[in-house]
Amino acid sequence: MTELTLFVKAYNSNQLKQVDDLLQSQYEDLDIKTTITANTQNKWVQLTLEGEDEAVATAYARKKIGICPVNLDSVEEGQVLKGYISKVDESRGQLIVDVGVYEPKVEMATISLVTLRGQFSAPKEATLGKIAEAYALAEGLPISVKVTDKAEGLKAELSAEHLEKLRGWQQSLLDRLIITRSNRELVDSALERTRLGRDVIDVEQLGFFEFALTCKLGTEARGLVSRLGRYMRYAVFVVFSAKKSSDFLCE
Repeated sequence: MTELTLFVKAYNSNQLKQVDDLLQSQYEDLDIKTTITANTQNKWVQLTLEGEDEAVATAYARKKIGICPVNLDSVEEGQVLKGYISKVDESRGQLIVDVGVYEPKVEMATISLVTLRGQFSAPKEATLGKIAEAYALAEGLPISVKVTDKAEGLKAELSAEHLEKLRGWQQSLLDRLIITRSNRELVDSALERTRLGRDVIDVEQLGFFEFALTCKLGTEARGLVSRLGRYMRYAVFVVFSAKKSSDFLCE
């Protein structure tokens, strides 16, 4: 038997079913029995595999979805981990990231304000809130971090890959509307019903239930929220403003 924690957070039974449906469609020709649940504490999706094809099924889940480290002992300094922003803690000057470490206890990765200022070439007076707003660093968004120290808790910085993504967004001069807690079918349906296809030139999948809509030049992402929100009641929207991000360089 193999137990895995997938790099997916499911907030309701419908989302959990969508993950299960995807796995069942991929595993239908394998000798494998699956059990899927959501951790009630942190919403990570947990998958149990049992059967002759456990190795094949595990390799698929690892490659196509991603696996959380779970145990702190399996994390190394210099390692790049995927996670979800848990909190923008302005009082402590920390970006707190859930990277799926919860054994022997929950251990969040923290990125200090000083580190973020350095990575974004931001002035000393730049607050965490201003940086987070400029780069759409908000609770619930998928993020990639590099572990810099684990001696006393997980210290991290944004990974080169994540910085490169933000740099590309910034240099494109195009707004993005980030949608979380949704699925591609619902996103496409809402775009069709609102006839926003002419204002949105691309839909980028950031995570299993997270997407970034790229707006055409001259379209402000903030203006799309109310129109799409009518058809996406449980989704959460975060705006990446190309104009605001230009306040800082992304080095």
